[in-house]
Amino acid sequence: MPYVLSPRSLELAQTLVRMNTLSANSNLELIDFARDHLAGLGVRSRLTYNADKTKANLFATLGAGKKAGVIVSGHTDTVPWDGQDWSVDPLSAIVQDWPADDADAESAKVEPRLYGRGAADMKSFIALALANAERFIESDSPFAVHFAFSYDEEVGCFGVRELIADMKDQGVKPLACIIGEPTLMIPAIAHKGVYRYKCCVRGKEAHSSLTPQSVNAIEMAARVVGKLRDMAEGFERDERRYEGFDVPFSTASVGQFHGGIADNVVPRDAEFRYEFRNLPTADAARMQKEVADFASRTEVAMKKVAPEAGFSFETICEIPSFLSAADEPVTRLAQRLAKESRTTLVAFGTEAGLFKNAGIPTVVCGPGSITQAHQPDEYVTLEQLARCEQFLQGLAAAKEIR
Repeated sequence: MPYVLSPRSLELAQTLVRMNTLSANSNLELIDFARDHLAGLGVRSRLTYNADKTKANLFATLGAGKKAGVIVSGHTDTVPWDGQDWSVDPLSAIVQDWPADDADAESAKVEPRLYGRGAADMKSFIALALANAERFIESDSPFAVHFAFSYDEEVGCFGVRELIADMKDQGVKPLACIIGEPTLMIPAIAHKGVYRYKCCVRGKEAHSSLTPQSVNAIEMAARVVGKLRDMAEGFERDERRYEGFDVPFSTASVGQFHGGIADNVVPRDAEFRYEFRNLPTADAARMQKEVADFASRTEVAMKKVAPEAGFSFETICEIPSFLSAADEPVTRLAQRLAKESRTTLVAFGTEAGLFKNAGIPTVVCGPGSITQAHQPDEYVTLEQLARCEQFLQGLAAAKEIR
């Protein structure tokens, strides 16, 4: 039996995709839209804001009065598209058939797709939840459903931390959490952590003919970059494999490096950024300590020339790894609702580790593929959206989590 997406769900998905909620922008247009939509159904939303009130999380309970609930979670921000070669407007939210314009594909299956930034990652999931809100409200299921829509996931999962803290302050104790990141509707039970840092190096400048009187910040930075490379090679060589990941060991990489003002000036300052993507079985804090300890040893010689020289580190983001199990009740529930016997592991980071660390059993399961997310012409197929809608409707009818 083919999956059929309701017109209302498609309409809402297009509406949300057309909102420009880049992480650099406010997300209040989307949050206010969701709040007003739920208010029209008699549901009160609780908003938690960032420091300057330009962004907010939304938390709402559908089926108030029931003993406990299941979180349906999604992030509202998207990544930018600067420099990407799009064939459509990233905010157009158009639906096109593929490969309808391919003369050699007459026998191929035509696949309707919704295009636009956030179509797969992950506004469509939020739209499907909103489209089926009334069903959750009217359900005779013994548990409620909580909507949890966050800000700034793409830049470090910052917003959801405030949402989880507020939820605890309010005494909300959910039974489980389903995060609708794109997994092709296959429940995901693990992902790596993402830990990013900035290292600033202060040296001592001098004319390049007088290098013994200087501390070259670029060269000192390069020593720490070399240490990171050595660590990465060690992970690949020695770390116990975690089969199921595309890269079954932890990784380390440097993404940015800046320094110097002229060829004949020994640079006083340098800066680089790097990340660890650790297996759920690996300790990212230990990795960062190894880097900091190496930098501290390197500083000894630097300070003999210039006492002010040294390294400083800033944490950019810490997204904990996520590890659940195939026999967890929430995983089995997701498998039943998705009509999937499989589970999967995903390479990308999500908010799942934060929910899990808050004591909430969690699974990641949503429409679309991560291979389309963050790409030019990002899309999600309408079949995937229809499968997800059926999943959510099944959740509304579920009698237990097992």
